[in-house]
Amino acid sequence: MNLIIITGVSGSGKSTALKAFEDLGFLAIDNFPVRLLLPYLEEVKESLNEAKIALVMDIRDKHFLEEYSKVFNLLRERGLNFEVLFLDAQEEVIISRYNQTKRVHPLMKENQFNSLVEAIKEEKRLLLPLKELSNLVIDTSYFNLHQLRNEIFKFYKNRGNLGKLVIHLVAFGYKYGIPYEANYLFDVRFLPNPYFNPELKSLNGTFEKVKGFLLSFVETRQFLERFMEFIKFVLPFHIKEGRKFLVIGIGCTGGRHRSVALVEILKEEILSNLSEVEVVSSYRDIDKDV
Repeated sequence: MNLIIITGVSGSGKSTALKAFEDLGFLAIDNFPVRLLLPYLEEVKESLNEAKIALVMDIRDKHFLEEYSKVFNLLRERGLNFEVLFLDAQEEVIISRYNQTKRVHPLMKENQFNSLVEAIKEEKRLLLPLKELSNLVIDTSYFNLHQLRNEIFKFYKNRGNLGKLVIHLVAFGYKYGIPYEANYLFDVRFLPNPYFNPELKSLNGTFEKVKGFLLSFVETRQFLERFMEFIKFVLPFHIKEGRKFLVIGIGCTGGRHRSVALVEILKEEILSNLSEVEVVSSYRDIDKDV
């Protein structure tokens, strides 16, 4: 049984994420009470032995904040495969979403706050410890419904075993800021830039011509070799720690040529050499620097 616990701040897209999991064949339940989790799993473990379950659990349940840590620890002690997916969004984005939907924030329903801004700030503060222990954090600030659905599909569509560690390779441009969720950052701006080659400028790193150009330089090949040595060194420690996701940012100036090409090459290298992991990739800024 594979279990995904979806949580996070109100207005971050948990309902959209849950629908995506349902489309992926998960048994999907919203607003699940934390006190019922262990009895529920015990009840269904025989009838749903091979099931994939996705549950939204958050502060709408008045017992959630005080009991999630104890319940999650019990799940680990029983050897259950589960992941905590935390959805977040910037404060101004959440305010805009609430204004559009005309819904009431859970903390305002309890008459704890009269101001939406105060309720959002307090919820973020209360959920910070949970965010820090989550397996995967997704900032949905710049996602529409379809993009968030695609993000869920990217991480979970081909996941057959939640026990495997997932390496997420993110190509990005330093001019647009670093990916805050990255565990490691690699700066590849020292490599020759295809942007200044007239034949390659209009292309991006997914094209074989761009990858071939970069691979023609000895420094590129040396970087790839040393990168793989580093990953092989640190990976056992992360697996021993019980980590489920490892986010690695590969950055160039604009996030269009060098970083994208290296993410494509490294994905193939990792999959060919490390059977104990799964790999997903994303190109954060590929369409910006055109």
